[in-house]
Amino acid sequence: MTPLRLIHGAAALVAAASLAVTLWTGLDDRGVALAFGVLITVGELTRWSDAQARRQAAPLGAAGSLAYALLGADAGRPGHQDAAQVVTVVLVATVLGAVPHIWSGASPTVDHLARRLLTVGFAAVCFQPLYSQGVFASWGGPAYALLLLTLLALTSLCGAVLAAALAHSRTRWPFGPLLREELRGLLGIGSTVCATGAVMALAVAVVGLWALPVFSLPMLLVQLSLRRYTAVRATYRQTIASLARATEIAGCTPAGHAHRVAALSQAVGRDLGLTGPELTVLEYAALMHDIGQLSLVDPVPGGATADLPAAEQRRIALLGGAVVRQTGVDAAVAVVVERQADPCREQPLAARIVRAVNAYDEMTRDAGPEGPLRALEELRLGTAGDYSPEVVESLARVLARPPGSRERVPVRRTGLSDPVPGWVTHG
Repeated sequence: MTPLRLIHGAAALVAAASLAVTLWTGLDDRGVALAFGVLITVGELTRWSDAQARRQAAPLGAAGSLAYALLGADAGRPGHQDAAQVVTVVLVATVLGAVPHIWSGASPTVDHLARRLLTVGFAAVCFQPLYSQGVFASWGGPAYALLLLTLLALTSLCGAVLAAALAHSRTRWPFGPLLREELRGLLGIGSTVCATGAVMALAVAVVGLWALPVFSLPMLLVQLSLRRYTAVRATYRQTIASLARATEIAGCTPAGHAHRVAALSQAVGRDLGLTGPELTVLEYAALMHDIGQLSLVDPVPGGATADLPAAEQRRIALLGGAVVRQTGVDAAVAVVVERQADPCREQPLAARIVRAVNAYDEMTRDAGPEGPLRALEELRLGTAGDYSPEVVESLARVLARPPGSRERVPVRRTGLSDPVPGWVTHG
């Protein structure tokens, strides 16, 4: 059984068991359940997907869910919700809030729901039975707050592992780098969600449900700022993509070449363990790797720089780096563009990836059905000096994966299907 089916099956089992128990025993503290249900629904309605980071964000819904899972009292009156009721309320509220997203088909809601149920269920099972038995009755002040923060930290780690496992099952990218990326994300919005969840649970225990709208407002403002940041980043990427098209408009490179190289380079980078900012630099450098051709008096035939002498490749790369620096793009991108023509052993990993993928795309252009396989063989023969062996083998692994596990790239069909479907058809 794959991790994806295992996680979805576990989430379905938890949901079914919680619903059955809640229907059998009834809903306790209905006012509290309704208040948190509305809060979680609002948080899910404002959820958005970050296409570039390939993640979904619903910080208000997550904070509300965790707060309800760790809620001990309401204005000094002990609560009576059990773990099954917590999961049931979170399930119903999340599904209601996800209806617009399901209708639009804009995001993989099943993965999001499975992760939410399992993490909330973990927190509720760790806290609610012990609280109802009075284990924490003597805990007060800093000790109780530290307890909540500890449980939230463990829940966040559980959520990171689930997210990495789901992404690994969907994409077949290495699990280790995906987990590191998720753990790195906990230092940002993840810590804010945990802190807000703890504060909500503590505040409701003291002053009652009026604390929910008070502490929801800062999270909504944080969420608004995140959405604006995501929009700015998307605009920035579109600007770089437009700059990359300048070589196509000028007739220096074939249409779609830069975008194909960028998409395939990202897939190879993922396979080799790059994450986060490293992938961003790799993508931008791949998009702009040919921009130095704009400075040439005589265009390279077909834009095929891989066949040029080493000195000419070096000159074009340096021209490209100079152009990138003038655009104000991150200096790390310029370094990758400049060094893509350096000797292989002296190149950073991103430059080695761009060099190999660029050569592959040029070799498969108009090469017919056998072009992709022939190109891989030529790249393997060039690993003695021109191309990195680990990059070439990673490229072969990416090309051999099922189409559904890879990122989308613009394609031009050649009629080849097996044994390396999907990626090879873009040549």
